Amino acid sequence: MASFSIEEFVGNGSLNQVLAKLLEEGWDDVPTLKVMNSEDMDHIGMTRQHKDALEIRSYLHDRALMQYGDVLEASGKCLAELLGMSNTDLSSQFGLKRGHIARFMDRTTACGTNPLPAISNPLPARNRSTLSSRNNITQKTESSSANSKKLQGVSKFSSKELSVEQSLASFKIKDGYVFKGVVAAMPAESRACGCIQPPPVVENVASYSVIDSISVQKLTPEYKIGMEPLIKSKTPPMKASELWRDRPAILVCIRRPGCIMCRAEAHQLYSKKPIFDALGVQLFAVLHEHIESEVKDFWPRYWGGVVVFDRGQEFFKALGGGKLLKDKFITGFLLNSRAIANYKRAKALGVEQNFKGEGEIKGGLFIVGKGKSGIAYQFIERNFGDWAPHAEVVEICTRIQVVVY
Repeated sequence: MASFSIEEFVGNGSLNQVLAKLLEEGWDDVPTLKVMNSEDMDHIGMTRQHKDALEIRSYLHDRALMQYGDVLEASGKCLAELLGMSNTDLSSQFGLKRGHIARFMDRTTACGTNPLPAISNPLPARNRSTLSSRNNITQKTESSSANSKKLQGVSKFSSKELSVEQSLASFKIKDGYVFKGVVAAMPAESRACGCIQPPPVVENVASYSVIDSISVQKLTPEYKIGMEPLIKSKTPPMKASELWRDRPAILVCIRRPGCIMCRAEAHQLYSKKPIFDALGVQLFAVLHEHIESEVKDFWPRYWGGVVVFDRGQEFFKALGGGKLLKDKFITGFLLNSRAIANYKRAKALGVEQNFKGEGEIKGGLFIVGKGKSGIAYQFIERNFGDWAPHAEVVEICTRIQVVVY
């Protein structure tokens, strides 16, 4: 799986020459670096070699093929020339495996990603006045989205005019999953030919009072260039409400950071970071178990945002209406066709896995409005490996966005 460590993204190629300048201009994380356009590159004096390298590495990162970054860049060819090569040449000259060649040659969409709807506001500037567009690959992906028209014409949410619940009361998306006001989950399916029924899903969104005083501890900062793998001195516990005091927040409740499906979910969501930056929405991963080696393996390879520890598992209890949602491996995975499909989806992304830690507690996702405006959205992991549809998450965030200048 492609890492969100910018040092791994840059590799040993020519982009090392401009790392200091990238940091100075605010291009200091992988998702943001990948949305640079020609104007942005010219502004910091990138050469044609640098531009070609960034295009190649962004393309490889989207397809989880970063292991070929150095050798493909060293060829001196641009991406178009590499895509014009035969399968035999790609294999003999660069050592690409047969399955990887197929993924490399597929130009229709990034590997395993969901196209995103367009957003009404442009991406924010870093140290400049505008970030006008994305690279060609991202533009092609977004333009192919079937949901691209959903956010057009959506007015900026104002807490003075509508409450979050009022704003979302009639909001529905029908893309193969159930949306119930502000609580969502994937459809239920019977297991073992109907002999086992899936666990029920809580119908009502959790009360804000349930989550505002939860005690959490920050385990990692947001990843930037040159940052140490982990904070050496641990931060003291804090009230969860501090996380969204000034800006809305997405909190991804991770069932187990070593799980292949949890890692895939985190990676795919964090890859959309520039979208959430534009909407003024922060990203947090919430763990209910602190195993330091697992945190190091998870961050920043699969998640480059802040990671927090919920010692009391209170966010996970809130997803279940006050109690933890649990499922057994046999009934919840082996006898559950949807969970197996989720596993295959993650496996196709090239995600590694281990089996350390507790894995029966279900996770999910919260979108919490700024200050005390409340929980705007709650997604429950009914089946192992379910994740909130990105188009839905973006649209909710658009309704409660905080514009960042």
